[in-house]
Amino acid sequence: MKAHLHPDGVTRCAWCGSDPLYVAYHDTEWGVPEYDDRALFEKLILDGFQAGLAWITILRKRDGFRAAFDGFQPEIIARYSPEKIEALMQDPGIVRNRSKIVSTVRSAQVFLDIMEKGPGFAALLWDMNGPPRDGALKEGDTPVVSTPTALAMSKELKKRGFNFVGPTIVYAFMQAVGMVDDHLATCHRHGAHAGEDVPWKRA
Repeated sequence: MKAHLHPDGVTRCAWCGSDPLYVAYHDTEWGVPEYDDRALFEKLILDGFQAGLAWITILRKRDGFRAAFDGFQPEIIARYSPEKIEALMQDPGIVRNRSKIVSTVRSAQVFLDIMEKGPGFAALLWDMNGPPRDGALKEGDTPVVSTPTALAMSKELKKRGFNFVGPTIVYAFMQAVGMVDDHLATCHRHGAHAGEDVPWKRA
């Protein structure tokens, strides 16, 4: 892994390159702890759509995804009809993969079941992870693609009925939503949320 000094004088993880959209995502979203149930659902679904693609492809289509999937409101997605699925298959604003679209509908139904029966989607995931962890990555380290926690979370999600949640996808999700801080130690974003605890654990 490498860091890169950008023209603005800021050192960032090299993976975000110089694309303004990607740089903004790196600086303002990736690695920021997310505790909102719906936002976590959206991110997990988008990471599933990313499988086999570069994340920048999904990022460029994110507004299209949000429009096509009703703002990723599980209550609406869970009731999608076969006709709606066919309409999504014709939508150029998203990745038109039937298996992933059908899986999204099923995932919304599972999400609602978790919210109804407990403990809640955010609580389920964060309780498995604990407070945000520091990956303590240095330049030259081999990129981490999975961990025992990611494997356990993947198994739990699959058991509950989610698809496209293999341990590699789940670990990318964990990085993105701040469960682990995998910004390089030399990146200006590293340690930005050190010492935080999940909200429902706070006194």
